[in-house]
Amino acid sequence: MILHGYYRSSAAYRVRIALNLKGLQVEHRFVHLRRGEQRSEAYRGVNPQGLVPTLEAGGRRITQSLAIIEYLEERHPLPPLLPPGPEDRAWVRAIALAIACDIHPLDNTRVLQYLEGTLGLDAARRDAWYAHWIAEGFRAIERQLADRAGGPFAFGDAPGLADACLIPQVANAGRVKLDMAPYPRIRAVNEACLALPAFDLARPEKQPDAE
Repeated sequence: MILHGYYRSSAAYRVRIALNLKGLQVEHRFVHLRRGEQRSEAYRGVNPQGLVPTLEAGGRRITQSLAIIEYLEERHPLPPLLPPGPEDRAWVRAIALAIACDIHPLDNTRVLQYLEGTLGLDAARRDAWYAHWIAEGFRAIERQLADRAGGPFAFGDAPGLADACLIPQVANAGRVKLDMAPYPRIRAVNEACLALPAFDLARPEKQPDAE
């Protein structure tokens, strides 16, 4: 398998976590988002959306981080990233989707570049935008996690899909210095996850293309 990604991409980060949790090895190819390599004709040939990550596996190119993780879950079911019951699986997926579909799209690189380059927001106002939407999402996720507390991770005693999505978003919050005091459950899950090699080795600063 080949994973096209970028060290600071939270979408690529969540896929790295999933790969590590399942003990899978990939060849990494790096796409420098801040230099615009994702918009090159060469990379558009890999992913027409010009986004990372892209996973090459089984003779196919799979895009979108959650689709990649679901593919890994189906292709390599052990250890599982989703609980067995349909209601519990839906709950875990809802946490993952709240991050990947509600928070992340408002704060990804192309949106921030548009805010700064086209709309003329300075760095302080750009970061305020970034922090605002993370805080909006975290308020709801904190309550959801607190309602289901029963283990050190987002759901139970083993890390899974929700954790793989949450931990990169906490890292993003740290970059814009979001006050995490209102989110004790999220902080506890983050601490538990980062104590595991699968999460620790996936950190942006530990990637070969880190700057």
